[in-house]
Amino acid sequence: MPDSAGKRILIVDSDLELCKRLAGYLSRTGHQVKVAQDGSEALVSLDEALPFDLVVTALNLPQADGMEILRKVKRRDPATPVVILTSQGSVQHAVNAMKEGAADFLLKPVTVELLEELASRMLRPRALGSAPGRPGREIVTQDARIGRLLDMARAVADSRATVLISGESGTGKELFARFLHENSSRAGGPFVAVNCASLPEGLLESELFGHEKGAFTGAIARKPGKFELAQGGTILLDEISEMAPSLQAKLLRVLQEGEVDRVGGKNPVPVDVRVVATTNRDLKEHIEKGEFREDLFYRLNVIPLKVPPLRERPGDVLLLAEHFLAHFAAENNRPGLKLGEEARRLLMAHAWPGNVRELQNTMERAVLLASGQEITPAALLFEDQLPGDIPPGPASAAAPAVDASSLPPTLREAEKLLIERALSHTDGNRTHAAKVLGISVRTLRNKLNEYKQEHGISLG
Repeated sequence: MPDSAGKRILIVDSDLELCKRLAGYLSRTGHQVKVAQDGSEALVSLDEALPFDLVVTALNLPQADGMEILRKVKRRDPATPVVILTSQGSVQHAVNAMKEGAADFLLKPVTVELLEELASRMLRPRALGSAPGRPGREIVTQDARIGRLLDMARAVADSRATVLISGESGTGKELFARFLHENSSRAGGPFVAVNCASLPEGLLESELFGHEKGAFTGAIARKPGKFELAQGGTILLDEISEMAPSLQAKLLRVLQEGEVDRVGGKNPVPVDVRVVATTNRDLKEHIEKGEFREDLFYRLNVIPLKVPPLRERPGDVLLLAEHFLAHFAAENNRPGLKLGEEARRLLMAHAWPGNVRELQNTMERAVLLASGQEITPAALLFEDQLPGDIPPGPASAAAPAVDASSLPPTLREAEKLLIERALSHTDGNRTHAAKVLGISVRTLRNKLNEYKQEHGISLG
């Protein structure tokens, strides 16, 4: 895991001796430290091209106070942690600072030991999860908002309160659900995930609540539902907005009564299950349209967690890219594979409409496509550049031009190279190769047939 060394830190305080002491310590530990002694000087420093990784500012300052500095930092990059220092300990000051997005609130005098703990906590990336080494199963971040979400999730993990996790597709909502489960006393029990969008209403009802023998055609035996299978553990209702209104009423009863009614059953079955739901939609809009029950929303939304998209967490892009690169390089026996500077620039410029999931897929493809020891722009194919039947995603708002000399001669050749390496990586398994490429098996088969007809070449 990357450490916290080499970060850019701004210290703002009218006490010159305090600034020197803090800056001296942080500089000795490898950080780049800038000092400002009043608010206006600090505001000018915040206009520099390179952003700061951490801002430590006094609350009371000449010319502009710490709250004004906090607001400016958050307008520029909401992920940058800001720590407020004050010699006047006030609960209301702390509350106001936290509401504005402060990461912490410290009372002077600040000792070197306290500063060391603070810098370590604020700057070191977090990697939290249940399956170390498996990409996509850890929560890897150095974003302050994600850190606060994790702290909140940890605080409520052991309660019975329902949790509603919202956010765009690919942001890692299921990871937060697993994090809640694994940090609770239910961690030894089952974690059962149900995708509410993947089954039609009739099958979803049976899947969730179970059925009795003979309840409908094909019900040849009693079947326990997912709620019963999650007994003593956690059930994740993924994409809850896609649940039909009739099932919403039955789910509401489960939450209210703690029991389920099997399809065709006569007696309710008590269940002890922690319920977590996720959505990538605005449920309040669905309520206004009559598509989602308001009473169910409030039952689910006891603890709301909203996961920000990757484009709002620029500090996480390269951190996650390096994380995925290390995993896929090891998985594909590519030791020493590095991320080139131009590739880094492209990754930072991309809009990431598919969020962390898109970044993970991009890095897996990049490892397969890399021709040397460095990931170059030629190896970076984003979701909207892939061949096949994927609908184009939003273009990067500021994607810089790529040097054409580093690319294969034509898009067709790049496509063929990508498919060839995917098949090699999966030992010729077309189903797995199509999954890696993000296309359907049918599309892959059609592409292979085209190559064979054009050149008489069979790739797999």
